[in-house]
Amino acid sequence: TTDMSDSEDYEYEYDESDQEAMDAGSGGGTDEDASFVYTDDEDNANNDEGEVALENAYYNAKGERDSGEMDEARETFESVVRMEVEQNKKEAGEEEDAMDVEVTTADKTLLTPLKFHGTWSYKAIKQLVKLHLRSLNCDSAVKDYERLLRVASSADAKISPNAVEKGVNNMLDRVASLINNSSTDSSSDTASQQEALAQSIYDLTLKAFHPTSGIAPNERLWFKTNLKYGQLLYEMNETAKLQLVIRDLLVSSGQPTDILEGTTNTTSSLLSSESTTSTGGTHVMEIAALQIQLYSRLKDTKKLRAAYHRAMSVRGGIPHPRTLALIQELGGKMHMSQRSFDEASQAFFQAFKSYDEAGDRSRLRCLKYLVMASMLHASSINPFDSHEARAHRDDPEIVAMTNLVQAFHNDDIQSFEKILKKNEGRIMDDEFVREHVADLLRTIRTQVIMRTIGPYTKIRLSKISKSLNGIPVEDVESLLVSLILDGKLNGRIDQVGGVLVKQAQGAADTGPSSSTSDKPQVDVGSVESRNTASIERLIGALAHLTDTVSNAGPRSSTFHHQQFL
Repeated sequence: TTDMSDSEDYEYEYDESDQEAMDAGSGGGTDEDASFVYTDDEDNANNDEGEVALENAYYNAKGERDSGEMDEARETFESVVRMEVEQNKKEAGEEEDAMDVEVTTADKTLLTPLKFHGTWSYKAIKQLVKLHLRSLNCDSAVKDYERLLRVASSADAKISPNAVEKGVNNMLDRVASLINNSSTDSSSDTASQQEALAQSIYDLTLKAFHPTSGIAPNERLWFKTNLKYGQLLYEMNETAKLQLVIRDLLVSSGQPTDILEGTTNTTSSLLSSESTTSTGGTHVMEIAALQIQLYSRLKDTKKLRAAYHRAMSVRGGIPHPRTLALIQELGGKMHMSQRSFDEASQAFFQAFKSYDEAGDRSRLRCLKYLVMASMLHASSINPFDSHEARAHRDDPEIVAMTNLVQAFHNDDIQSFEKILKKNEGRIMDDEFVREHVADLLRTIRTQVIMRTIGPYTKIRLSKISKSLNGIPVEDVESLLVSLILDGKLNGRIDQVGGVLVKQAQGAADTGPSSSTSDKPQVDVGSVESRNTASIERLIGALAHLTDTVSNAGPRSSTFHHQQFL
């Protein structure tokens, strides 16, 4: 076959005709076959001339586009469409005006196939849509995109399903990229026009390929378009519309919509998930990815947890690694919000591996989250010890996290805080990381405190403050109180003298709290039990203070007032 190297879909256009030509030219033909070929030579020559003219015009238009002559390119692409329609009408014996080809219907919203348009028309119109999107000519882009869908659905055009799906997905990706990459300083009018453009493009696509009412029913393409549309709505923060898209997807795939209503039947959902086919399981996970994003945005923890566990319970699904990574990443964030740092670490590690498999640079983001979750879990395991993560430890975005982990494991709070303050590797540019910076600092400060007070029975709060890079004494007291209430430190604070007094583990306190020494100092698992323990200490301290003042006079009252409550 002749190699006409058009980079866009050209490989789909000559398969059938080439095969027919090979069959016609094969040996063993009869005399009747030979005479048939002979009598068709003149028509074939005319067809070849027309094909060459269309091809030349098309590539001339692309040359004008590449040279920056956009207006000329548009006109030449339009001429390709006119030429092909004229040729096809002439071949069909039609005498009407070349462009008078649209079918009028009573329903103006009904799409109808365009007659007499062929492969070159399809390709030329596709280039016109791209030019309109580049120049943000939204109205023309929508008009020509509708024309593109009508040509693609026409039997005259003979566009293969693969070529149609590839072209449509390319257009949808361009529209999504246009919305996502719009500059922040764009005017509100421009932004609203782009959103209206996206809405129109997706509506036309869903209408054209609807499984039952479309002009070119294609359930697979319709489902994929809905997924893309849902993702775009999420990026645009259109949560109400996103819920409707998710509902349509659930109904079309035969899945229950109970999670959307907030009522889940765990058993039936899991059985349904486990018994799904490979395609059905994949659809469940793809829809769940949208649900998890939605409920994460809405901060609906109950539905988020239900959607996450439903997705992770699917058996037999083969989603794209990027879809699986998205589910695992948001699951890790869910665990982080619940302060389940060990589960979060596992989820982020799996998300990192899935992104890595997909070749997506989001793997670096998940690696940062993995490092953060490991530090908050106070794990002694370095995340970079795994061979998957070790390969990225020298990446510029990861070097700062590597240094942060090293400072964390060395209890080097000066270096730790320096990295955060200088925002090395743009660590603080990530909103999710910023949300947990306070927890990170509290964790390493707690470790430094325990190391600093280890050899002492009494230590000044100012000394502890110095070891913590000079934070206020009030913050030191807050950290010590948390350690005492959490049962990690047995001691009391002399607030007047600014001293921490450690007590021997298990020994009775000779101070004001000795009256309650038969009760656990700190064994707390909830806010209520912490409050109860604090109240008991307060009662004991006040009782002892009253006795001391009565027996020893006012001179010693000042000393006893300093006891930790």
